Amino acid sequence: MRRTIVRRTSAARTALSSLLVAGAWAGAALVPSASAASPAPTATAARPASAQPASASLLQALQRDLDLTPAEARTRLAAERDAARVERAAKKAAGAAYGGAWFTPSKSGADGRLTVAVTGEREADAVRATGAEVRLVRHSARQLDAAKARVDKLEAPAGVGSWRVAPEKNSVVVSVVEGERSDNDVREFVERARDVAPVQVESVPEAPRTFAAGTVGGDPYYTGNVRCSIGFSVHGGFVTAGHCGQTGAGVRGWDGSDIGSFRGSSFPDNDYAYVSVGNGWWTVPVVLGWGTVPDQLVRGSAEAPVGASICRSGSTTHWHCGTLLAKNETVNYSQGAVHQMTKTSVCAEGGDSGGSFISGDQAQGVTSGGWGNCSGGGETWFQPLNEILGRYGLTLHTA
Repeated sequence: MRRTIVRRTSAARTALSSLLVAGAWAGAALVPSASAASPAPTATAARPASAQPASASLLQALQRDLDLTPAEARTRLAAERDAARVERAAKKAAGAAYGGAWFTPSKSGADGRLTVAVTGEREADAVRATGAEVRLVRHSARQLDAAKARVDKLEAPAGVGSWRVAPEKNSVVVSVVEGERSDNDVREFVERARDVAPVQVESVPEAPRTFAAGTVGGDPYYTGNVRCSIGFSVHGGFVTAGHCGQTGAGVRGWDGSDIGSFRGSSFPDNDYAYVSVGNGWWTVPVVLGWGTVPDQLVRGSAEAPVGASICRSGSTTHWHCGTLLAKNETVNYSQGAVHQMTKTSVCAEGGDSGGSFISGDQAQGVTSGGWGNCSGGGETWFQPLNEILGRYGLTLHTA
């Protein structure tokens, strides 16, 4: 599939770029939520979604990847948009009793419901008044976040894939690679984690890995001999994954021309970076659809709830969709642990690192890593976008 790249050749083509994609990085974007403790972004994170939740072709991608009918896809996107609004109101109503929230699609995959965990019956009534369903739990979200922070201080062996706060289980869930549960180091880690947190253990097929790659064809950006995908345009540049390059490293576009350089980068602990743009390149509020769907306009960065549908774009595997599975998960890569990640059921492969995760027209984050591939399936984590914006004082470029 040819990229929709527009260069500075004529006024007509420049005008077209505002509707499609200008510069290879905007098309190479791949699509991984900030915790409550994350800095407030300077972007219009709370900007409401457009009246239409998605284009016809985006609905088709959801139908393909989530096995929905056209009507079910439209109904689900509308329900997810309502759930995001209700979640904000429910969290405020619950106050300190808030225990987290998650979206559950209906059996048909069409609409669904938002469930909010609370620790007190009095607060439960206030949450029900917002339109959310309620589950009474023992631990608040603040207590679970504190418990996970204690687990974060432990050194994890390679057989431990990740750990996260799971509000639907009201516990910290530790993911262990299949076949490694009996390993002495893994067992010791789980025992130590249970000493400091309410822990449940689950199995995963593979250990997580990042998705950077060597120089190959496609529509990427390059730094040294590494190829990655661009995430989202911000005023002055774009955001991407931190493991793709260190601060000061130069960045080249798909055509080999200089784009700019990494102005900030963090990995591990975090996995985000900010690249400045110049040398004739410019930014647009677009995520490339790779011909599977039209290029998608970005209108804000309102955070989607757990259980919502989500899609990503990347320079290797292009456009894929899935479900947002968990937030605030710590991922144990071989290079070190990365915190406050969001897990999805969307596949990815080498070279997709750094690209865009988007829900409807709301930007969510940049791809970090995962396990599996787009032939046999897998899971992928992204670094939440609003945390990156707040960290570097950036403003998301929106339509």
